[in-house]
Amino acid sequence: MDINYRLAFEMAPVGLALSRNRIMVDCNRHLCEMFGAAPDQLIGQSFQVLYPSALEFERTGQRIAPLLNRNGTYADDRIMKRVDGRFKGEPFWCHVTGRALNQAAPHEAGIWSFEDLSASRPVRAELTPREREVAAFLMGGLTSKEIGKALAISHRTVEIYRARLMQKYKASNTGDLVHKLMAG
Repeated sequence: MDINYRLAFEMAPVGLALSRNRIMVDCNRHLCEMFGAAPDQLIGQSFQVLYPSALEFERTGQRIAPLLNRNGTYADDRIMKRVDGRFKGEPFWCHVTGRALNQAAPHEAGIWSFEDLSASRPVRAELTPREREVAAFLMGGLTSKEIGKALAISHRTVEIYRARLMQKYKASNTGDLVHKLMAG
């Protein structure tokens, strides 16, 4: 039996994108539906159109490059935004996994999968870009020191962001905060 790889790419149960230098060179139907966009609104565009801000796009690229260099793969949960349609600009939690096709030049070419987590994890509080980054790492179980190292900031600065998150989510401790972040 011959496998039609183009059909498999299009029908995959997750959003898929092929990239070259952080530009989407191809994407499947599921990715377009997830972000509320037509293929021509994504293909040829920077992944930046999927991020809540240019700053988050830049910081994420800087953060993941060394990991892609070392492991060839990267995965995290992050807040992305809808591109178009009735939910244009809406932030949502997304699980993103990527593989660099050349570990020596991680952004040169890659394949990325996107899974919409909004059904189980809605975005409820207004968060700054840095708060979103800290929240994502907290949900991954990292300590303040580990988050600080990943974001190239001091652990005390991370603790300030954690305190702001706890206030916004009315959480009594870090465990309660993570639970509320996971629940939305």
